[in-house]
Amino acid sequence: MFDHGAWDALLATHVSIPAIGPTRVAYGAFPAADRGVLADYLARLQRQGIAGLGWAEQFAFWINLYNAQTVAVVLDHYPVASIRDIALGGSLRAVVSGGPWQAKLMTVTGVRLSLDDIEHAILRRMYRDPRLHYAINCASLGCPSLRRSAFTGANLEAQLQASAREFINSPHGVRFDADRLVLSGIFDWYRKDFGGTDRAVIEHLASHAEAPLRERLLGADCAAGHQYDWALNDVL
Repeated sequence: MFDHGAWDALLATHVSIPAIGPTRVAYGAFPAADRGVLADYLARLQRQGIAGLGWAEQFAFWINLYNAQTVAVVLDHYPVASIRDIALGGSLRAVVSGGPWQAKLMTVTGVRLSLDDIEHAILRRMYRDPRLHYAINCASLGCPSLRRSAFTGANLEAQLQASAREFINSPHGVRFDADRLVLSGIFDWYRKDFGGTDRAVIEHLASHAEAPLRERLLGADCAAGHQYDWALNDVL
């Protein structure tokens, strides 16, 4: 079992829950000491890797590594208006679209990894749980909230369920404009992960939705549009 206590404490200290919208991170208020704690936590994750960890602990390990590295990237380039303003990796995609996702920022047990590697080659390919999209956070207001506590193997199922419910029942995840269903861009970009069809996506959403949203979703045929806000999830 890996001790995520340092990351847990940083989240509890620097992530806040506003009255409306996703959680916010006080990037500008991170003291040097806490940056050091974050750097040490990331170094320990990379040294240990997932050897000896059970399935749930491995899943939590990769989620926490992704989220902690994302916060570290923003801190290293703060202030920025959007994580897409941080163009790292030297690829055409980084130059054209921005973002640090393809840069090999981590080395886990000797293997160099990017944020994209963790999301697509590890989490999506190996764990195949669509709820991972509610757990990883890309430092944007359109993204599911960064939780105020670390993911752990013991609490993983409850944390994934809570993150799914929170996002799907929030207007930046799912909303109706009159009778038009508008979904987060996540359900467009990763449509295959949610079943691959309009009906499968809607049924997935309904399975986590609260009434009366659940009933409205089950009566919908497809999304009329998608939304995503790339603004940094900084404090107001």
